[in-house]
Amino acid sequence: MLVSLTVGKVDAGVAVLLTEDKRLIEFPSILLPPDISSGSIVDITVARNHKKENDAAQAFHALQTTIFRTFGQRTPSPPVLRCRNATQTSVVLEWDPIDIATAELRSLTLYRNGSKAGTIPRPMEQHSTKLSGLAVDTEYVFHLVLRTSAGTYSSEKLKVQTHKMTDLSGITITPGHMPAALRESLQKTAERIGAKIVDNVRIDTTHFVCTEGRGPAWEKAVEQNIPVVVPDWVKGCEREGRIVGVRGYYLNADPRLRQIGPGPTPQQQHQSPQIQQQQVRSPPLPSPRTEVTPPTPERPTHDGRDSDAESAAPPPPPKDDQVDGKKEVVETPEPKTQTEEQKVRTEDLKPSQEKEKSQAEAEESEEEEEDRGDAKAAETVLPTANKPRQPTVEDEDDGASFQEVDL
Repeated sequence: MLVSLTVGKVDAGVAVLLTEDKRLIEFPSILLPPDISSGSIVDITVARNHKKENDAAQAFHALQTTIFRTFGQRTPSPPVLRCRNATQTSVVLEWDPIDIATAELRSLTLYRNGSKAGTIPRPMEQHSTKLSGLAVDTEYVFHLVLRTSAGTYSSEKLKVQTHKMTDLSGITITPGHMPAALRESLQKTAERIGAKIVDNVRIDTTHFVCTEGRGPAWEKAVEQNIPVVVPDWVKGCEREGRIVGVRGYYLNADPRLRQIGPGPTPQQQHQSPQIQQQQVRSPPLPSPRTEVTPPTPERPTHDGRDSDAESAAPPPPPKDDQVDGKKEVVETPEPKTQTEEQKVRTEDLKPSQEKEKSQAEAEESEEEEEDRGDAKAAETVLPTANKPRQPTVEDEDDGASFQEVDL
């Protein structure tokens, strides 16, 4: 088909062409002859290329087939989770290599009891993980969630029960440098308690047993924070029938820290030497009965007052019963005056009825008092030594009566 067009305007990149019915067509000027200008007439032939169309259609269908075969026939597979080992406080989980087909991997997440436990780093290379700090004899539920560009896929839920303290089947031992006889004994002990022995340090290794800390296996165990213990630890577990602490069984630990059977608690061990030290250091307390009480400063005053009483004029003679009682006191040593003072003070405190009663009793027991006068004087001296009192007028009167009795 031949079409004649008139050039209306030519710019740097676009030329304006006019049709016979006065329509404007913008046409690339680079496709026009170089010597055209405004008003030139150009003929353009237009035809359909069927061969090129068939070739393009075939290429497009081939591309669609390749895309379908590559991305449409295979889909990612859900991860398969299983338990590799379980102990009293830890669980080792593993899974098959991740198959994401032709999709793009987004993340691989581990869930524990419905809550996110963490994201697995490098999921295409790492196929196991270890969870520590779990409770003893407790059931947990784990599952993996795989997220890809083709969708999200979840694994089946896995139930894992942590072991009891008496269950030693979860112990996995990697032996290190030790004598051959000791290694053979370790092998037999592990078989008896149900523990496993592996040659290399793995993710499920719970204890590294050796007598010398050297070698690449020992270095790897130290790097992964695996307890390095001596073979006696396995013997201790067998003897106790339960898993024992590793504090006293470290490679360089003091053997005295190991507790064999029931023993005293640490508080009792610390308390007993302290009690012994207190018993040794603390001197015996002096008995209060051995203390010597110094003489009271009031005693010398009695002598002066007695001399004053002697110089004073004698009062009328007392009654016969009082004279008789005082006569016996005079015949005793110097404490007689204090004894009499005690009697006078007691009489002052008693009511009048008690005084009359005491006088009547004194008359009836006059003969008995003469026989026991010395004993009563000795008994009354002791309490008066610690309880002196100020002399009264009655004391002075009594002193005057003493002089009269002597005369």
